[in-house]
Amino acid sequence: MPDLSRILAADAPLTLSSLPRGALPLVMSDLARAAKQRAVFIAPDDAAMRAVREAAGYFAPEIDVIEFPARDCLPYARASPALSVSAKRLRALHKLQNPGAGSQLLVTTVNALLQRVLPPFRIRESVREFKPGTVIGHQSLAALLQRQGYTRSDTVVDHGEFAVRGSIVDIFPSSLDSGLRLDFFGDELESLRLFEPGTQRSTGTLESHLLLPASEALIDEDSIKRFRSRYREMFGAAATQDPLYEAVSDGRRLAGMEHWLPLFEDKLDTIFDHLNPNDVIVIDNAALGAAEERISDIADYHKQRARTAGEAAGSYRTMESSALYLDKEELAAALKTAHAHKSTIFA
Repeated sequence: MPDLSRILAADAPLTLSSLPRGALPLVMSDLARAAKQRAVFIAPDDAAMRAVREAAGYFAPEIDVIEFPARDCLPYARASPALSVSAKRLRALHKLQNPGAGSQLLVTTVNALLQRVLPPFRIRESVREFKPGTVIGHQSLAALLQRQGYTRSDTVVDHGEFAVRGSIVDIFPSSLDSGLRLDFFGDELESLRLFEPGTQRSTGTLESHLLLPASEALIDEDSIKRFRSRYREMFGAAATQDPLYEAVSDGRRLAGMEHWLPLFEDKLDTIFDHLNPNDVIVIDNAALGAAEERISDIADYHKQRARTAGEAAGSYRTMESSALYLDKEELAAALKTAHAHKSTIFA
């Protein structure tokens, strides 16, 4: 087993050799307990990430194990991430800003590491805690939900929907398996109840709930203005006829809009910007090879989309990959600055 004190005291990245992957959850759990801030493990793929998460949760149940997955859609796809994946990503980013008193272990993948993300302040301002006594007008609440990526409907049946029915607001949060029913008296929240969307019947109560966005693409007046201006500047006046431009201009959401996230925000950060200087980071040696393959795939996807852009109705104009992803040099520099240690099964 590695010498934990040596790892924690190291001023430069170390290579943790002869470390079997089966021992990684134990090592990372011990590092999480001993670290001044948190421990971070970067896996080569989702399976390796889940293996460490599940085993660490079993061996060290007192540690808050946070999973930060990559989006489950291909680069430049005409699809958005699944709501469950977006919920995990946003929940993880929020927890990194609110570490609490216990030990934390963040598990992620190199694919997630390469994706640029919302900056910390946007995460903090995009969540809202609801509990009895909360005061918020129905119009303000509806505007908040639409900004967070929820879609208004008459009856809530699917994740990402909300409905306003008199003094009751139903929401199907991206982070819950049940619907959330907010019962108001005027503008004051009286109770929070869970309900089964299939039957619309209440199934329990909650003392409070932290409502996370349903999407990383946050739509409000300012973000719409930024998008419109930058889209015209980047693609020209003729691009105003594109379905994406028209949808965002009307405040509507379109599948795959997360692939233009830089146009909505003043700036994007990386996962490293959500970490602390004292965090102990370990990257699986296999993840470095996986990163090169992923960066090559991103370039191929971009070339393919750029080649077919504008050939048919419903133009798909692509952003440069550097606006959405880290390149090889940026990743290497970030890992060096963070003093990321490398684990390997070889001697």
